[in-house]
Amino acid sequence: MPTWPTVGFFMQSSHSLVADQFNDVNTLITEQLNSEVGLVENISHYLVDSGGKRVRPLVTLLSAAALGDAKHFKQIQLATAIEFLHTATLLHDDVVDMSTLRRGKPTANANWGNASSVLVGDFVYSKAFELLVAIGSLPVMDVLSHSTTKIAEGEVKQLMLIGDLSLSQADYFDVIRNKTAVLFSGCCRCAAIIADSNSETQNALALYGLHLGQAFQIFDDYLDYAGNADDLGKNVGDDLAEGKLTLPLIEALRLTGSTQDNRFLQRIIEEKDLTRIDAVVALCRESGALDHTLAVAHAEANAAKKSLAVLSQSIYRDALSDIADQAVHRKK
Repeated sequence: MPTWPTVGFFMQSSHSLVADQFNDVNTLITEQLNSEVGLVENISHYLVDSGGKRVRPLVTLLSAAALGDAKHFKQIQLATAIEFLHTATLLHDDVVDMSTLRRGKPTANANWGNASSVLVGDFVYSKAFELLVAIGSLPVMDVLSHSTTKIAEGEVKQLMLIGDLSLSQADYFDVIRNKTAVLFSGCCRCAAIIADSNSETQNALALYGLHLGQAFQIFDDYLDYAGNADDLGKNVGDDLAEGKLTLPLIEALRLTGSTQDNRFLQRIIEEKDLTRIDAVVALCRESGALDHTLAVAHAEANAAKKSLAVLSQSIYRDALSDIADQAVHRKK
């Protein structure tokens, strides 16, 4: 396997192409998170400033730039709204998952409690939709309101499937498509809508975003069993502790069949026994489940890259392609 640059290299390289627009997004984020309630500002800024990759707004701006529309202020508003939608879901997710660590820092709910985190998440959601109203495009509003509905459905379905040992790869894809990929897809489609692109271009960019989002999520799930806590900024095995069956476990259960290893793995999943995480990782690796997961992530990244063929050759299209590569060649 070739040696790939770190996530930082790709992000810095891609950010530099739309640096001015990204500065405008950061300025708008600060302006929009202004509140007369101090706690609202504190929690909002804590999460927004906590070192996330900002992949979604970056992809939005690069999509706009690839279509020659990067300097349109509505694209800045869109990228900011997308970041707010993502931020709000993180606040809510951490409460649902009872997470205490994200990006190497205590979660908002760990610092301020569940109630404050949920309510500030609602505030950030509201700010996102204020921006979407300001954009003044019903098609954009339609796409992103539909996306947020799907995100909620994906989270609820994942909650319903906790501990379900019969979970299939198709069920898994249904969850990650809704909870992660639809927002990537939506931001790319909306950038094309604002740029007045034709339906072929809108559909191709939406497909790019969908496959990119799935590649990111699958690789995240791979890292939950193949990474380490220092790199990840969260606890290894968090999904196991929460009873979530992601692709590595689903495939390990399938590959081990009716063997003793299978029964051992089922028992650990049922008990959410994080003390046996090393044994679970070893089983996922030895069974070929991690290799399978990695291969699926790469297939999604390649599908994302192929979807970019509709765009004219440019440094911005190359950057979008690089981000798809980066999605499956990173440590966190």
